[in-house]
Amino acid sequence: MLIPLLLALITIVSVAAAVKKKRSVLFAVPLAALFAAALIKVIMVPMPFWETVVFIFNLKG
Repeated sequence: MLIPLLLALITIVSVAAAVKKKRSVLFAVPLAALFAAALIKVIMVPMPFWETVVFIFNLKG
């Protein structure tokens, strides 16, 4: 529950700063935070990293 709230806060602050400072590069901050959170979640899986990545991409929905 903490991660979605943190990502929402990062998004709100980043968008506000991008609009105020007129720097479009700040719109990439929420995407980088989302990527970092996903990477941390993958690293937390108690399997070797590469096997976890292969397992995730081999899932068929």
